[in-house]
Amino acid sequence: MSRVVQTAASRGSQKWLQILVNQHRERINCYLAETLKLRGSECVEWLSPLEQDDHAEYRDQAFLARLDVPVGSVSLKSFWPRHGPQWDGLARTDQGHLILVEAKAHIPEMVSPPTGAKGKSLATIRESLDETKCFLRSRAKVDWSTCFYQYTNRLAHLYFLRERARLPAYLLFVYFLNDHDMCGPTTQGEWEGAIELVETFLDVRRHRLSDYILRAFVDVGELA
Repeated sequence: MSRVVQTAASRGSQKWLQILVNQHRERINCYLAETLKLRGSECVEWLSPLEQDDHAEYRDQAFLARLDVPVGSVSLKSFWPRHGPQWDGLARTDQGHLILVEAKAHIPEMVSPPTGAKGKSLATIRESLDETKCFLRSRAKVDWSTCFYQYTNRLAHLYFLRERARLPAYLLFVYFLNDHDMCGPTTQGEWEGAIELVETFLDVRRHRLSDYILRAFVDVGELA
């Protein structure tokens, strides 16, 4: 299913992103305005996870439709099989910047399992990950479909949108601080250390898409 309805989450990154987007949107919008150098009149419109949309999250062709990418202008079919990344959040600006959001509240979330795809779907995923890896000039001798797969498939979709579809897409990681229920990091430095470890392992610390990857660090104490 390409549109996944969610209940109001009770814990973790899903809970805090829902609160951030629906109750404290100005905090993340200020960060985006500064980072993307938006003009004073340019607004950020959040498209998910919205309370009035059942906190739904989107994947596959549905996330492109939610971002108002014209139907038929971009197809994921040849690049990624069905049941691709389910985006924690989606937003776009007045000028058409597309923002794909991944949220984290504790470091173990970064250690994602390998893809469960098999057969033709697995072959398509590996081909697209290898294409992305080559474009980013990563020399890591690891299979991106098995190691930190959630991170690598997000990179692949950013590559697809910017290089294949020629769309002004950005990948926004929202890292929450002080989520004590999840034993999450209490400082930005802890997150940065974990991020550096992942990126060093994948050999993607600095690459051709780095300028389109954004990181926001949000203290949940300011959202409670």
